Amino acid sequence: MSSTATEVVRLLTVSGSTLAVAESLTGGLVAAEITSVPGASKAFRGSVTAYATELKHQLLGVDAALLAERGAVDAQVAAQMAAGVRKALGADWGIATTGVAGPEPQDGQPVGTVFVAVDGPFGPDSDGAGGGKVAALRLNGGRAEIRMESVRSVLALLLERLVSEQTGNERAQDTEQNGGF
Repeated sequence: MSSTATEVVRLLTVSGSTLAVAESLTGGLVAAEITSVPGASKAFRGSVTAYATELKHQLLGVDAALLAERGAVDAQVAAQMAAGVRKALGADWGIATTGVAGPEPQDGQPVGTVFVAVDGPFGPDSDGAGGGKVAALRLNGGRAEIRMESVRSVLALLLERLVSEQTGNERAQDTEQNGGF
């Protein structure tokens, strides 16, 4: 259990929000990390491990033409996976991992190419731009190291979004309490 996972569960619980996870290269490691935190059941809805490319379309609603054109290792695929799992499992937040852990390249992408994504509710500072964010990673190391760093990275990305949303909510509440100033 990492301190990042603990903080993610704490912030989700405090805000009354829920989380769903879509995983490919991490094969369930993100869900395992979250559920290792005591009290995770208050916020964690579940996960989909869509290791096979066609399952990303069938279970998560990733655009089939996008998968055919770019393959599963793509920023837009990661974003659609996060949005798809959020919708499929009825969660406030969705996170996703897709990439190449090795030993061989995949979809024309070298080993260590990873995309992690977060999809969440509109925040007070979003200006209607949506609650999604994708990070492109170029990771070194063996298969196990790439997978574990992918877990750490997607949880850190989610934590960043949760903290910024909480800070935005506090600013909005402070503005209301101070008559709009």
